[in-house]
This record gives sequence, structure tokens and C-alpha cells, in this order.
Amino acid sequence: MTFRFLLLFFAVSLFLSCSRSLHPTGTSPNLVIYPPPPDTTRIQFLFKVSNSSDITSKRGGFKRFILGAEAVQTIGKPYGVAMFNGKIYICDTFKHGFDIIDLEKNTFTEFIPSGKGELKTPLNCFIDQRGYLYVADAERKQVVIFNEKREYISSFGEKENFKPTDLAVSDGKIWVLNMTGHQVMVYSNDSSYRQLSSFPSVNTDSAGYLFSPTNLCVTGNQVYVTDFGDFIVKKFSKDGKYLGPIGTYGDGPGQFTRPKGTSVDRESNLYVVDAGFENVQIFDKNDKLLMFFGGNYKGPGDMWLPAKVTIDYDNLKYFQKYVDPDFNLKYLILVTNQFGPDKLNIYGAVEPITPEQKALKLKNNH
Repeated sequence: MTFRFLLLFFAVSLFLSCSRSLHPTGTSPNLVIYPPPPDTTRIQFLFKVSNSSDITSKRGGFKRFILGAEAVQTIGKPYGVAMFNGKIYICDTFKHGFDIIDLEKNTFTEFIPSGKGELKTPLNCFIDQRGYLYVADAERKQVVIFNEKREYISSFGEKENFKPTDLAVSDGKIWVLNMTGHQVMVYSNDSSYRQLSSFPSVNTDSAGYLFSPTNLCVTGNQVYVTDFGDFIVKKFSKDGKYLGPIGTYGDGPGQFTRPKGTSVDRESNLYVVDAGFENVQIFDKNDKLLMFFGGNYKGPGDMWLPAKVTIDYDNLKYFQKYVDPDFNLKYLILVTNQFGPDKLNIYGAVEPITPEQKALKLKNNH
């Protein structure tokens, strides 16, 4: 009996000692920053995720002997991504569901709904303050909603001419991008999910007409729509007035060939993914190009058919240990890659620390 107890105690101790943190102390010796010196660094590549082994604890020899080899779960073909309460939700169109990364518990799980909540091609998602998950399913041709427990709540969509490719929740409304209807459609965020409005005009000669809209971003005052068919981003007021284009078609800075996901930071800077250039371009509030980061895949920090960009201010603590000591982390930038070895890239928007902050860091370290 005593021997069995000691064996169990040894196994548990070894199990705990073999677990690792998602974020080891210190920063990578191969620092990836944008723009390159001598310009001031604005973006630092922090971390990538392609499969569960990037996140979960690896089993040691004794634990592997007791429990067997650890199965590796891979991200299939990601598109949309959202972050909420220490978890990253990745729309996996290959799996018809989600890959969920829990940064607090260091776990990698799959959410593949069935029954009324079954998904077919979940392109993009949004999580509101209650933790409700809204999914734009292009093949199902509906918006599908789950509560904070990931239980199916409801779904809605037009019977015809409706292909939702992206969505957002703002002002008590659900803003849905309808590719085949060439419009942004606004619904009430209650049990009726009734349509409140839509824009722009479906007249092909009208200003702001959406030829092939793929992604949208809703801010406090404006709605940004990526028109893949017109090679630009189009900006609207929330009441549907067309405010003009951002970017042009071409292969130079500030131009697009395959624009996709968009996101806006708290300084009103617009981030736009271009799957052709395989980078993200950043424009200021006056629609002027500031910089770009990424590039054709050659190594960590580069991109391979990127699809979505998402900005997060609430989960910095999980990636703080990756930040170079000379930088302050302002917010996170998540970019999905549909192909290649790095399916999710996580960057940090950074700024140089001041001499006073550096002195304080040195003092605290001693």
C-alpha cells in the first residue's frame, strides 16, 4: 500500500514539473520588428500558433509511459479570429467549427457544434460583452449565435440572396456583411433579429456600391468594408452615407490587390490585410499610409495567405514576457494565415520605453 502511494505521489509530482508556461521568461534572440532600424520600432512579432503543441504542456517520459503519447491537434484553415477573457477563438473552415486557445489554462480545444448549431463554413465571428458568440456562416447562409456556455441560442438570415461573410455587434445592433446582397445589413440584437436598415444602394452606379464585400469593421462612428471586387476599403457613416475609399488598386504602398480583414485601434488607425502582398497595411485617421508589416513567408513574423486581423487591448498579460525589454506593449494584433506553418501570428504594437522607465526596470530587477 505504501509503495503504491509513493508511486502515485512520484507520478503526480513529475506531471506537475513537466508542465510549462505558454510564455517563457525573456525574449527571443531572433527579434522580429517592424519597421527595421534605424526607424523607430512600432510592431514586434511575439508568438505563433499552428497546433496544440505550441500551447499545451508536453508530456515527459514517465507521464507519457503512464498516459500515452499526447495527440497533437492542428489548426486547419483559419479565417476569422476573436479574443475574449483570455481565450482566442479561431474560425476553422476546414473543421466546420472553432479552435479555442485558453491562455490561462494553456489548453487547445475544438468547438464543433452539432444539431441546430451545426456550422458549415464559419468565416468570421464576434464575441459581445456577455460572451455570446456570433458566427457568419457563408455556406449555411445564416448568422448563428451561441451563449457564453457555447450553447446554441438562435440563427437568422434571409431566405434568398444572403451570404454573410463578416459581422460585428455595436450599439445594440448586429451589423452583417452580405456578399451576394452587396450590402451591410443591420439587425436588432434581440430575440426578433428584425432587419432595421441596409446600405449602400444596390444600384451599381451608386457611390459606394459593394461589388464583392468580404470583411467589415464597425467603430464608434464609422463602418469600414473591404470590397474585394473593387480592390479597396470603403468607408461609411453608421447611417449608411458613403464617405469615400481607402487605398487604390495596384502594387505599391497604400494600394491593394487582394484586401481582406480590417480592424481599427483606439487611435483610429485602420489595419488592412492584403492576401496578395501577404502583409498588413496601416492607415491613419486621415486615410494616409503609415507603415506595413509581414510579407511573403520566409520565417516567423511573415504571412502566408493572411485573412483576418484583430486588435485586442484586454489580454496583454499573456504575451508581456515576449516583449523586448526596450519596449512597452500597447496592444495585441492577431493575424490568421490560411496556409503555411504559422496559422496564427500574434504581434504587439509597441513603443520605446523612456529613460525613466528603463531606470525603474533596472531598479526593480535588482
